[in-house]
Amino acid sequence: MPHTFLEQLWIARYVIINGIGVTVSISLLAILAGSVLGVFVGLALVYGGVILRLIVRAYTDIIRGTPVLVLVLASYYVSAAVGLDLGPFSAGVLALAIFCSSHVGEIVRGALQAIPKGQTEAAKAIGLTFTQTFTSVLWPQAMRQCLPAWVNTAAEMVKASTLLSVIGVAELLLRTQEIISRNFMSLQFYFLAGGLYFIVNYGIEHFGKYVERKTALPS
Repeated sequence: MPHTFLEQLWIARYVIINGIGVTVSISLLAILAGSVLGVFVGLALVYGGVILRLIVRAYTDIIRGTPVLVLVLASYYVSAAVGLDLGPFSAGVLALAIFCSSHVGEIVRGALQAIPKGQTEAAKAIGLTFTQTFTSVLWPQAMRQCLPAWVNTAAEMVKASTLLSVIGVAELLLRTQEIISRNFMSLQFYFLAGGLYFIVNYGIEHFGKYVERKTALPS
């Protein structure tokens, strides 16, 4: 039986690759779904009626104040209790997407409220509809302000994906623990997992900077 770290790493290479793939897939789906839902949450907080704003405000406050692990367990076990029968992967994506949406909603709300009201009034004066005003005037400006905070939120989703191991999602952390249970090389493989998570988040950070450069106003 091989005993060196490199030999054990070679044996476990496909398991690690599979774990990275699951982690990236879950994180990407949660970030995309959470971001889309978060935009609507932010719009409701800024432009919704009184009742809608109260409902959405309660949603964001409750979700942001709830530990991610509780959301993960609730998504998995409560959904099964009510007959939705979500698998671990789907339940994990749902939990992270809901958590992401509450944070993105607050980011979008802050960005929209930071835009001077005179721009909205000017858009109305030239006959733009709300949809045209939002897509052509408000959202391009809000997006530039949202990007740094959105990148942080996306990175948090990657780190939060480690909690899905408790419901049996075979992401990178669970795969790493399975490997360690066979070769007892805890330090080496946990360092490896930490490095792989860093690489994923480093990629997200640089993608965010790339988008910032592309959307920046010419100086």
